[in-house]
Amino acid sequence: MIPSEIFEKIQHIQMRTSQLADDVFAGAWRSAFKGQGMEFEEIREYQPGDDIQSIHWLVTAHMNQPFVKVFREERQLTVMIVVDLSASSRFGTHHGLKRDLIAEIGAVLAFSAIKNQDNVGLILFSGEVEKYIPPKKGVRHVLRVIRELLVFEPKHAGTDLDCALAFLGGIVRKSCICFLISDFICPPQEHRLSLLAKRHDLISIAVTDPCELEFPDMGVVALKDLETGVVTVIDSSGEKQDFREKGMGRLQAVKGMMQKIGAGFIDVRTDNPTLTL
Repeated sequence: MIPSEIFEKIQHIQMRTSQLADDVFAGAWRSAFKGQGMEFEEIREYQPGDDIQSIHWLVTAHMNQPFVKVFREERQLTVMIVVDLSASSRFGTHHGLKRDLIAEIGAVLAFSAIKNQDNVGLILFSGEVEKYIPPKKGVRHVLRVIRELLVFEPKHAGTDLDCALAFLGGIVRKSCICFLISDFICPPQEHRLSLLAKRHDLISIAVTDPCELEFPDMGVVALKDLETGVVTVIDSSGEKQDFREKGMGRLQAVKGMMQKIGAGFIDVRTDNPTLTL
C-alpha cells in the first residue's frame, strides 16, 4: 500500500506533468532526436531534394545512376530513463530538493513517451544499480515509474555512474533514447558515455541547485558531504569566487564533454525548473 501523502503527490505530479508533456513535447518528440527509431524500407531512384547522405553507393555504382535508401519510422521507440539517486540529490534550497525535481522530470519524460505509444524503462542508481524496471508502455506502468522515483530509498550514498552505464549497455541491445538525469557530482566517465552515445540517442539532464554555484555569505561554516560524510570547515565569505568558478567549471565541463561525444545536454535548476529540448 502507498501512504496517502505519497499517493496525493503522485496524483499532483500526474496532473502537472501530463499537461507539461503536451505543452513542451507536442509534435516534437521524435524530431528532437538524431534519427534513431528508423528502419530500412526500400531502395529507389534518386529524386531532386533527396538527402545525398541517403545515397546507396553500391547500387548507384552497379546501376550507373543514383539510388537512395528509404527509411520509415518504427511504430515504437524505447525510452530509458537513468536516474542518479545518490545522497547529493537530497539537497535543495529553493522549490524543493533536487530529487523532487528529478522525479518531476522523469514523469514528464515518461508521460511523453506513452503519449507517442513508446515503451519506457527506468534505472535507478547510486553507488550501484539499485532498481531496474524493464521498458513497457501504458499509464499504469508510468505511475509505477513515478512511484519509484518518489519513494525508492537507495541503499548507498555514493555515485557510480560507470556501473549504471555498464548495466544499461548490457540490458539494452537495440538502439534507444536514453535520458541520463544527474547532478553530475561524480567522475565524468567520458569513455563509457562515448560508447553509449554511439549506440543510442543520449540526452543528459543536469539538475543543479543555485547554492551549488553561488554560496551564500555565512562566515565560517561546517559543511558535510552527503555522499562521503566528510565534514569541512570553510570561510564562505572568503571563498565565494573560488566556489563559483569550481561549480560553473564542473557544469561547463559536463556540457563540453556531452557536445564532444554527440550527446544532448539540458541544464535545469531548482529555482527555475523548466524543462526544454
